[in-house]
Amino acid sequence: MSRLNVVLLVVLLVSSMYLVRVAHESRRLFAELDKAQNEEHVLDTEYERLQTEKQAQATPFRVEQAAREKLAMRTATPAVTLYVVDAASAPAAERTP
Repeated sequence: MSRLNVVLLVVLLVSSMYLVRVAHESRRLFAELDKAQNEEHVLDTEYERLQTEKQAQATPFRVEQAAREKLAMRTATPAVTLYVVDAASAPAAERTP
C-alpha cells in the first residue's frame, strides 16, 4: 500500500506543477492579448485622426490654394487657352497647304 501512496503522491505533485504552469501561461497570454488590444485601440485612434486630417487637407479651397501658391497655377481663361490640332487626324477641308 505504501508504494501506491508514493506513486499517487508523485502523480499529484506532477499534476499540481502542470496546473501551476498552465495557469501561469494563461495569465501571460491574457496579458499579451490585453496589450495587443490596447495597441489596436491606439492604432485605430491614430488612423481616424489621420483620416480626418486627410479630409481637411483635401478640401477644394485647400487644393486651389496649394495650386496657386506652390505650383504657380492660374485659372484658365480664353485669353490664355491654346488649342492644339493634330494635322494627321484633321479632316481634309480644314487642312491648309
